[in-house]
Amino acid sequence: MTEFRGAHVLITGAAGGLGRLMALEAARRQARLTLLDRDENGLGQVCAEIHALGGDSEGFVVDLSSRTAVQAICAEVLTHRGGVDILINNAGIVSGKPLLECTDEAIERTFQVNTLALFWTVRAFLPGMLAAGRGHIVTVASAAGLAGTSRLVDYCASKFAAVGFDESLRMELKRLDSPVRTTVVCPFFIHTGMFEGVKTRFAWLLPILKPDYVVRRIMSAIEGNRARLIMPRFVMTVPVIRVLPPFLFDALLGFFGVNRSMDEFVGRH
Repeated sequence: MTEFRGAHVLITGAAGGLGRLMALEAARRQARLTLLDRDENGLGQVCAEIHALGGDSEGFVVDLSSRTAVQAICAEVLTHRGGVDILINNAGIVSGKPLLECTDEAIERTFQVNTLALFWTVRAFLPGMLAAGRGHIVTVASAAGLAGTSRLVDYCASKFAAVGFDESLRMELKRLDSPVRTTVVCPFFIHTGMFEGVKTRFAWLLPILKPDYVVRRIMSAIEGNRARLIMPRFVMTVPVIRVLPPFLFDALLGFFGVNRSMDEFVGRH
């Protein structure tokens, strides 16, 4: 089991959405929180909420698309807050545009935040976990890291990379016979505003997930040292149907409405 009580938990993208809710849940479990986000006002509000619960938290403003900025903040955290016991890489961005409408800068930023930031935070805090003989690294990826779809080419590619990052890291830690655990989270669309406007054809099979439910499942997965969390259960069929020829795989995604789910996307304003 991974215990939150007394643990130092660092969460990226903590100023709103899932990050904020996970921070509050960790605070209720009496964890010590370090929160990273580019939204200074949002960080201040979350920290105030945690302090109202009697918790310990500190926010650090950082642009996760900048390697040097992330490395500098991680060094500052280590100096002033100490080693991290549970690292939750939650931050993510989405453009929601067809590939040819995405700017070069937007594509690069998607990978910088959704993928490369994973490397910089883990490289900063994993040595301390290995030295302490304990730790947990959580990667909030996406069902879009298991199956691609239109208008999400850059996002899906970045999340496929995040899933591969977690899997490879898990195997590397096993080779080291390390007790450090990893958990990858692959949810379908969540009603946080990030994917405002997305549609699902069969809500009973592929519902737009409620944030509170997702957070409860994530916290439980971390506490139970679960290596992989996929939501909803229907998404777990994706690896199975990959054995089909591509034209049948594509037809199934089309039938279930996945390839048109982004047609009315507007995103967070």
